[in-house]
Amino acid sequence: MSSSHKKGFDNIPEGTSRKGHFRGVATIVTKLLNIVQPTTAYFGQKDAAQCVLIRRIVEDLNIPVNIEVLDTIRETDGLAMSSRNLRLTEEERRAVPVIYKSLRAANDQFSKVMLLSSDTTDPVISSTELISMVYEILRSEPLIAEVHYVSVDDKETMQPITKVNHNGAILSLACQVGSVRLIDNIVLSV
Repeated sequence: MSSSHKKGFDNIPEGTSRKGHFRGVATIVTKLLNIVQPTTAYFGQKDAAQCVLIRRIVEDLNIPVNIEVLDTIRETDGLAMSSRNLRLTEEERRAVPVIYKSLRAANDQFSKVMLLSSDTTDPVISSTELISMVYEILRSEPLIAEVHYVSVDDKETMQPITKVNHNGAILSLACQVGSVRLIDNIVLSV
């Protein structure tokens, strides 16, 4: 069977964690869009890298569809909704809001730097500072068994960046809680 593939996605953190995943997404979504031929297709921000991939494929292949990315739907405590959440124990479920808390703290720091530096022509914050903040908060929760990655990436390419300016970026992570691998992200914006 033929497959569709966009270079560059196997090397991003989620791509290295899930070999072949983005090739599969590219192939299935390209086939779906060509068969159904919708005027608009909706995807969730929770899968940020997939959204960027799909937008690039649609642009590169001139597929006549408008891609709309909708905000991540969250539980009242901030946890991104996912079928995987059902596999968490009660104790793990109580602990996992720390994931969104870590992302929000980094976004708040980003916003603070951008707003306090508004007199500077192009204020920046280092990705390292944001990543360290997320790691520190995640490590405060003993039930986070492993942090697979925390990454600050360009919103258009999902390639890692070292500094974030007023244009923002995507801050994403994957971590292990018990037997469950959870992903989440936030678009850094003021």
